[in-house]
Amino acid sequence: MTSRRYRRRTMSRSTLAMGATAAVLVAGGAAFALSSATDDGGGTAGTAPDLGAGTGTGPGTGPGTAPGTTPGTTPGTEPEKTPGKKPGNGAGEAANARFAPYIDTSLHAPYDMVGTAKKTGVKEFTLGFVSPGGGCTPKWGGRTGLGADKVARQTQALRAEGGDIRVSFGGQAGSELALACSSVDKLTAAYSQVVDRFKLTKVDFDIEGKALENAAASTRRAQAIAALQKQNPGLDVSFTLPVMPTGLTRDGAELVADARKNGVKVSAVNIMAMDYGSSFDGDMGRYAIDAATATQKQLKRALGLGDAAAWKTVAVTPMIGVNDVKNEIFTVDDATELVRFARTKGLGKLSMWSATRDKQCAGGTQATASAICSSVEQGALAFTKALGGYRG
Repeated sequence: MTSRRYRRRTMSRSTLAMGATAAVLVAGGAAFALSSATDDGGGTAGTAPDLGAGTGTGPGTGPGTAPGTTPGTTPGTEPEKTPGKKPGNGAGEAANARFAPYIDTSLHAPYDMVGTAKKTGVKEFTLGFVSPGGGCTPKWGGRTGLGADKVARQTQALRAEGGDIRVSFGGQAGSELALACSSVDKLTAAYSQVVDRFKLTKVDFDIEGKALENAAASTRRAQAIAALQKQNPGLDVSFTLPVMPTGLTRDGAELVADARKNGVKVSAVNIMAMDYGSSFDGDMGRYAIDAATATQKQLKRALGLGDAAAWKTVAVTPMIGVNDVKNEIFTVDDATELVRFARTKGLGKLSMWSATRDKQCAGGTQATASAICSSVEQGALAFTKALGGYRG
């Protein structure tokens, strides 16, 4: 997903050749970042589970973390810090939300969640990203303290409007706490800090780049998440992974299988339907549908699910407007097409990268992606309104 500098996560062609990537969704997400830097993808050692991973040749990207703080003036009240408190008091109307766009919390000025909720009725958002800020310490973008982020501090006001947030760990840079925390206990404690501070009922793990390639970190993460769910009964967990129109990559498939093996209750696999590569210059709505269809088949085998349950476990996050691969353009019509498909199949959730980009650029259309606008002609909040039409 994106960063303040619009850096997107990118998988190497060799990794994508093993199969397309998908994301297990909690919320958004990611948000997805445009890339000024890329993460090389290498295959994880070992034998991949037979999940029917597809093949692809283009770079696959997703949410990313950006260095820096989040200055701004958006008013908001920081959620009350209640260590050890179990989730369960942040639901509201968002409990049945089927669309939760990603927000890049590193951008200036901070996104106004409450304002968007009042304008569109979309009341659930995925905030990214929390990553290591020196050792095993969770921080926003690896730099900003948990209580200092000006988007996250709007959580209490959003919940007063019947909304809620999902926090996403990781992101494009491959900087995820499982790489920094040396033991399952330390990693569980780091995740718990975030869950407790924001009274979370749902979390997302945006795993890509080096974090996705590291088998030991994947197992450590899975064991920590399973422990976190025992501490917080009912905690909704999603994984956000790269994808191609042909399905999950081998590394992504292995991550899903390892999570199940270690006792994680996976609510959704959120696929990043974006940045497939220069050879993919067709209908981005169709590509997203193809990716979701391939992923559903993989999840039936990976998680032992029936047809309807597997569809409910699939979540899709397109990058709206011009993608990092600039010949890929996801339009409002594509969003409408995706919503129709989601209704037909009963998908778990939809998201987008990102809420901040959901407006026309000041100069109108442009050829490259921007961190703060869609680069296509559109009305204000047009993608939020279109994708927000998917409701429970």
